[in-house]
Formats: sequence, C-alpha cells, structure tokens
Amino acid sequence: MTKIHIIGGPGSGKSYIAEKLSKMLGLPKHELDNFFWDHESEYFGSQTPPVKRAEKLGLVLGQEKWIIEGVYHSWLEESFRQADYIFVLKTNVYVRDWRIVKRFALRKIKLVSSPRKENVKTLIDLLKWNHHYDGNNLVEAIKLMKPYKDKVIILTKNDDVFKLFKKRKKSVGM
Repeated sequence: MTKIHIIGGPGSGKSYIAEKLSKMLGLPKHELDNFFWDHESEYFGSQTPPVKRAEKLGLVLGQEKWIIEGVYHSWLEESFRQADYIFVLKTNVYVRDWRIVKRFALRKIKLVSSPRKENVKTLIDLLKWNHHYDGNNLVEAIKLMKPYKDKVIILTKNDDVFKLFKKRKKSVGM
C-alpha cells in the first residue's frame, strides 16, 4: 500500500512526477486543482465550495492507495497524516516561471488541452503568486507537516524521487 502526497509551487514538476510515479507504481493520481477550482463555472477562477472540496478529497483518502499533487496545504492535514511519503518540491523559482510560461503557450496554441480559461492577466497573476509561494505558502505548509516530518522528503532535483522508488523496487524484489 502506498500513499504519496506531492506539494510544490506552480511549475515545480508535481504533475510530471505524479504521472510518472502513477505509471511506475500503478497508483491512481489526483490533481488538487480539480478539487479546488470549479471547472464547471463560467467564470475563470471560481473555487469549489469547501464542503464539496472536502467531499472529493475524502473519496480519494478512502482509497487504499493514491498519489495526490498540488500547491495547497491549509485543507490537507488528513492527506499529510495518511501519506506514506510527502514530497516537497523546492524547484528554482525562475525554472518554475519558465515552465508556467511554456505551459501557457502550449495551451494557447492547443498543443496541450486544459479546462482552464486562462488569459495574459491570469498568467501574470500566477507568475506573481509563484514568486511569493516559497516564502508564504510553502513555509505554512511545512509548519502543517511538522507532525509528519519523518515522512517528508524535500527535493531540489525532481528525478531524485524516481531514484528512491527504483531502489525500493529492487530492495523488495518488485
């Protein structure tokens, strides 16, 4: 049984790692953006009501195994408690900026699909928020994770997570 929570700023590689680990370990993955944002709303940036968000999260946490990834922390203490591993991605902010802009461009030219209704203003807002993430949101998230510090792994190189699970597979003869 494996439960993995991945947290990091926008563009830090959460979705990439979750996708790769999902295939590697055979675990279902869940993006917290799909819980937090109301993609059915006609207005970009509409949030899912907290009760409905908690219900969606509860359904995932009730599963035997999962990968959860997102930038959020304040409503995720139960996820942190249940996780076998909590990966904190501390990717350089300028690398994240580049990835955010690249992803935006790929969505705009329709090479990557997205339910999001982004525009240049929302891109600029996200880039600004990205520059505050490490000093604000991540600091608060790490405080919330303190009781679970024995399972928190802080990564500056995203590929290190795959090395960990390759070693684990070899040691248990998977």
